[in-house]
Amino acid sequence: MDFQARYNAYLEAIDGYLGRLFTADRPYKKLYEAIRYSLLSGGKRIRPVLTLEFARVGGMDWHLALPYACALELVHNYSLIHDDLPCMDDDDLRRGKPTNHKVYGEALAVLAGDALQPEAFRMIAQAPMMSAENRLEAIQVLARACGADGMVAGQVLDTVCDVRDEAGRRELDRLKTGVMISAAAELGCVAAKMPPTMRLQALEYANQIGLAFQIRDDMLDVTGDEAVFGKPVGSDRDGGKVTYVDLKGLEGCREEVARCTERAKSAVSAWGDRAFLLELADRLLQREK
Repeated sequence: MDFQARYNAYLEAIDGYLGRLFTADRPYKKLYEAIRYSLLSGGKRIRPVLTLEFARVGGMDWHLALPYACALELVHNYSLIHDDLPCMDDDDLRRGKPTNHKVYGEALAVLAGDALQPEAFRMIAQAPMMSAENRLEAIQVLARACGADGMVAGQVLDTVCDVRDEAGRRELDRLKTGVMISAAAELGCVAAKMPPTMRLQALEYANQIGLAFQIRDDMLDVTGDEAVFGKPVGSDRDGGKVTYVDLKGLEGCREEVARCTERAKSAVSAWGDRAFLLELADRLLQREK
């Protein structure tokens, strides 16, 4: 199966799984509506795709890893809903559509994000065909990635602390963005019970594409087409944030993204089944949204 066919198969399975969530008729169905508005608004689904691909490479039927992949996507979308709020980045657009709080109001947007997080952990805890030990390990991986020493810590550095040097920026982005990309890969490894050496290589791949992803995001915040990028261009600079473009310049950013991409590819170079991961890294290098 070629890259695009496999990616499309993953997307179809992920979107189908997510589309079956939060559909019951409840007195509080407006909450479900707000959740589904963000959860089903598209996006690249890079994180759940990584989970499914590492599960497949690890030798399991990747469909069985869908609860793990989609649980992480629930947490990712909760973070986006909250990230867009007026008290955070105060963004009006996400994926080319009005942000959740612009459609449903701040209170319901906060509650939609609040609900997505525990529902993600329930999804893992109830994952069929996985042992109790496997589900527990998956819960620990996701909790570590999105908790006080992970994604939330990164958000604190981004919104409360005035990070202005490269070392601080790298740590901010590792926590805010990178740990969730790494967790996506690790969840696939956990699902497939991947051997420790391969698991470390998978994490190195994910760490490197995570850094490349964030640097590319900073570049697109300067050079991107808002209609393609799907959110306001220049918002970081307008908000007074120091980005990689400020620290390294556009050309320096291009070189660093290329280095990260090569390091990611090198991490899995010994794997027999690596073609999808290599092409994914190359495509992320060139992404425009």
